[in-house]
Amino acid sequence: MTRALISHGPMPGSTPVPDVDMGTTLGSLSLPAPILTASGCAAAGRELDQFFDITKIGAIVTKSVMLQPRSGRATPRMAETPSGMLNSIGLQGPGIEKFIEQDLAWLEERGARVIVSIAGDTVEDYGKLAARLRTVRSVAALEVNISCPNVADRGQVFACRASSAAEVVSAVRRHSDPRMPIIAKLSPDVTDIVEITDSVVRAGATGVSVINTVLGMVINTDTMRPHLAGVTGGLSGPAIRPVAVRCVWQIRQAFPDLPIIGMGGVRNGLDALEFVLAGANAVSVGTSVFHDPSAPARIQEELQRALGDRGFRRLADAVSYAHRSADVAREADDEFDFISE
Repeated sequence: MTRALISHGPMPGSTPVPDVDMGTTLGSLSLPAPILTASGCAAAGRELDQFFDITKIGAIVTKSVMLQPRSGRATPRMAETPSGMLNSIGLQGPGIEKFIEQDLAWLEERGARVIVSIAGDTVEDYGKLAARLRTVRSVAALEVNISCPNVADRGQVFACRASSAAEVVSAVRRHSDPRMPIIAKLSPDVTDIVEITDSVVRAGATGVSVINTVLGMVINTDTMRPHLAGVTGGLSGPAIRPVAVRCVWQIRQAFPDLPIIGMGGVRNGLDALEFVLAGANAVSVGTSVFHDPSAPARIQEELQRALGDRGFRRLADAVSYAHRSADVAREADDEFDFISE
């Protein structure tokens, strides 16, 4: 099937897309658009490129890559749930050398902007991955995946503790080009996500991705055993969006200038707008691509229309807008209380 046959551009007679500046920045990284793929849901973007031009969205965030090839966890490792899905893939991948040779080479040739997601079993693994990628020119930023729930030992989820999260980010920072944006991917399965954010920022992260999947579980009522071979898995999809929006909101309140990539259950432009209003500078689309491979491009256009419909001429003006509205409401309440007294 050719790209022309599956183009999702405006059809003749459709409403023109409003003129909105969709550019955004993640620290030193400037992107022409705010929609990204979510790590783990689109590999390196090759399959999605059959359905839309991957160079037209903000960036491809690759599936998390490790030092060595990894087969992942046993099957079954996916399960549908109401308003979402559980996965227990377990960081399956080709290893860093084959990833650079095949996936990164293809992305560079394609002209896509690339954020490489890295993961490791140890702090040293992360440092070695960062060092290996340091001189690869096609890498625009590193996403440090310290929050994957699909590991046999929950003690390996570095993002669950401020000290271990900081240790990993510090190792990546030491082995990376000082100009390289480093984005820590955080878990919602913590008591205080602001505390974890503070620890990774102090360790050298220039931004955060929130959220990774939520740890969940499904019981098969026919076999009366856990459905997933790994017992637990990561819950994604619309079911987790309110949790993700809350995390973005809390981080933005504590860190007014920190670059934030928001994600979790984004199905359409209004879902993406919700993240932007809460404080996200960019939004990743993940689970939606499993039933609509064109979702990132479609959602980007829907977001642009939603911004224009609300009078925004720049995406940047909408980022954190809900906080400003909330501040005005609180000031009005305080003034009313003062007059009442």
